[in-house]
Amino acid sequence: MADPPAQVAPADDAITITLNHQGTTHTLSFPSDATITDLSTAVEVALSIPSSNQKFLAPKLGLLKPPFKDPSLPLGSLDASKPIKLMGTTATELASLASASQAVSAREAAYAAQRRAQPKAFTSRRSATAAQEDSTYTFMAIRPLPNLPAPERSRAFLERLARDPGIVAAMRKHQFSVGLLTEMDPLSYTESSHEGTTRILGLNRNRGEVVELRLRTDAYDGYRDYKTIRNTLCHELAHNVHSDHDRQFWDLCHQIEREVARADWKSGGHRVGEDDFYEPELSEEVAYDHGGWTGGEFVLGGGGGSGGSTTTASAGTGSLSRREIMAKAAEERMKKLDEERRRQSGQGGGST
Repeated sequence: MADPPAQVAPADDAITITLNHQGTTHTLSFPSDATITDLSTAVEVALSIPSSNQKFLAPKLGLLKPPFKDPSLPLGSLDASKPIKLMGTTATELASLASASQAVSAREAAYAAQRRAQPKAFTSRRSATAAQEDSTYTFMAIRPLPNLPAPERSRAFLERLARDPGIVAAMRKHQFSVGLLTEMDPLSYTESSHEGTTRILGLNRNRGEVVELRLRTDAYDGYRDYKTIRNTLCHELAHNVHSDHDRQFWDLCHQIEREVARADWKSGGHRVGEDDFYEPELSEEVAYDHGGWTGGEFVLGGGGGSGGSTTTASAGTGSLSRREIMAKAAEERMKKLDEERRRQSGQGGGST
């Protein structure tokens, strides 16, 4: 058996960085004055992972992702003796996921048409109506992001939400139908500034075509509180009717939350009063969303679509609750950050 070819040793003043991506180790060499931005560029060229999808977990420094707080951070400041964990989806994987998503949707549509064409067996009127409602007012497809760790755990989380008695009852009562229930990549819809970090918890595209929920923590190592995510789902279901965060939206949102909480109470949960609903104490600033999204294209695992538009509530805060005011403040902050990013991009001074 022939010996493997010898590897060319890097120059004495070169910096060698070892990356671990999806179980595979990659070694990259850089000049001594290279920066973290050079590392991001090299990953995009060598591994075909766009910078917007990159996330580095570096020893001692923690989480780093473009756009970096310090783009000129020297690579020499990283601990080169330990591998850096790289998380991100390649352009080829994104294209494959989009193709797979379209194929699944086509099969589901064909199966639904076949079932409608089949002769119906005799059933009572009540059972037939219930079966029709169950197949109509539900989530037509449930899929996690396969490129993230342990997708089976995310699928179980999403299926638990879909089977939640309160969610099932609310969808039948309000005649809600959702084409695809999926998870949101923690890389998406997160904005940082000197004031802190704001995270979008959910998204409803085209009034129920796709609902995305932020299930995971930022480092992909855990999942958020179930009731927090369920409340986010109630919020997104209300966007099936109202796009803007106006008084009508919030009334419907709170109505759905109370209905879901009431069903949870009947199954063994606890409620304090008729008008109480779950309000978690979070250590981070969150915005449920920017409002109902319309247009654009959804790509499974792609971090959102292009060409979409968002709407936010234009009403004043006089009739809003403390919770609604906090959500509106976070949404306005996200909106300002988006506008500033677009302004800088138009001047050639930033990335989008």
